[in-house]
Amino acid sequence: MYLAIREMRFAKVRYSLIAIIMLLVAFLVLFVTGLAQGLAYDNGASIQNMDATHFMMEKDSNHRFTRSQLSKEAAVQAASIAGQENVQPLSIRMTTVMTEGTTAKLDVTLFGMDPGGWLMPKATEGAAITSSATGQVVVDRKLKDSGVGLGTILVDQASGLKWTVSGFVSHESFSHSPVILLNLHDWQQLQAKTITRSGTEGAGEDKIYNAIALKANKHQVEQLVTAFPDSEIVTKAEAVSAIPGYKEEQGSLWMMIVFLFIISSFVLAVFFYVITIQKSSQFGILKAIGTRTAYLIRSVTFQVLLLSTGSLIVSMLLIQAVEAVLPAGMPFQLQPSTLVYTSGAFIAMSLAGSLLSIWKVTRIDALDAIGRSAA
Repeated sequence: MYLAIREMRFAKVRYSLIAIIMLLVAFLVLFVTGLAQGLAYDNGASIQNMDATHFMMEKDSNHRFTRSQLSKEAAVQAASIAGQENVQPLSIRMTTVMTEGTTAKLDVTLFGMDPGGWLMPKATEGAAITSSATGQVVVDRKLKDSGVGLGTILVDQASGLKWTVSGFVSHESFSHSPVILLNLHDWQQLQAKTITRSGTEGAGEDKIYNAIALKANKHQVEQLVTAFPDSEIVTKAEAVSAIPGYKEEQGSLWMMIVFLFIISSFVLAVFFYVITIQKSSQFGILKAIGTRTAYLIRSVTFQVLLLSTGSLIVSMLLIQAVEAVLPAGMPFQLQPSTLVYTSGAFIAMSLAGSLLSIWKVTRIDALDAIGRSAA
């Protein structure tokens, strides 16, 4: 690698420009990847944080919670197969609330669940709700930015019901909206009030759940599928992917990331190919004095690897600095595993971009190169 390092030291400006371009591309790739991961988590954090392995939903609901309706009997029958301790009812509704005394409206998602069950997240501030207490809710911390605090009374616009905020939870969101957690008694009251206001008494009163969360193994899932022909059992990943806008949002962002990888590979390929053409006579002379082609190939590959790795390390440091100053509401998340995969893909694409230069090196003829140099 002596030749590669000496050449980079000799042509500092040329290789510095390449390194800067690779640094900017690597930074953009990591930033967009972190944004994609952050948006994905913010879109379905409440579902992803649940300990459930599967969800039972109504058939033909397209795996969407808000399109599914299940009865109490379904929950009881599911418990007889998977075990009472492995079944938890879940109800979800997207709505608009207002803080009492103001006209400001907040888009939220209501989650109805058993406060003593394993679906209920722990309160990070204030007090958790109980099954016996009515009119008490815990809300996601994002609502603090909208002026919601402990003791704040929230008014549901659709039903007119009022709830008092008793505590806060963290990282609970659904379809990019903060979550409000109710106990099952308040949820049934909400459903009854909504049905009364819509003038459709008796319609669907027995179906109070949107889904049933399960902790089930493969055998139990097969039994549930057989026992509930009018329902479908979906995995947690499938349920998250079915959240409105999730696939479209992630598809657009990951397409951007893929194109960034391709662009970085092409940019690097062009730069190094031009440099290789400019150095054809030098490579020819080196071949004429006995330098092996494999040695020259290793030299070019080492330069690409050194530049891509160095640019990637600097871009990681910049990403950490930027992440530290991003606002708290910015959906940015870059897990170590994602960082490793992204870095590996960037280096692989960089090496792929050097294949054109390697091919050119193998095609250089010593006699032709010397003749051109002499001319």
